[in-house]
Amino acid sequence: MKAADLRVKTDDELVEQLAQLKKEAFNLRFQAASGQLENTARKRVVRRTIACVKTILAERRRHAKAAA
Repeated sequence: MKAADLRVKTDDELVEQLAQLKKEAFNLRFQAASGQLENTARKRVVRRTIACVKTILAERRRHAKAAA
């Protein structure tokens, strides 16, 4: 998912998506460990999307703190 798509979402939606992505990453780790993972590139995409969501949330917190 692109950063521009994520920036349109609200904080609550981003937090919800972050939780969902963390669950998916957890499941992908188990699939990789048991040898059942077919799409190994998905692990990388999920990790990077998690990082992007965290970055956007941190930026918003910083801007809100600076504005206050």
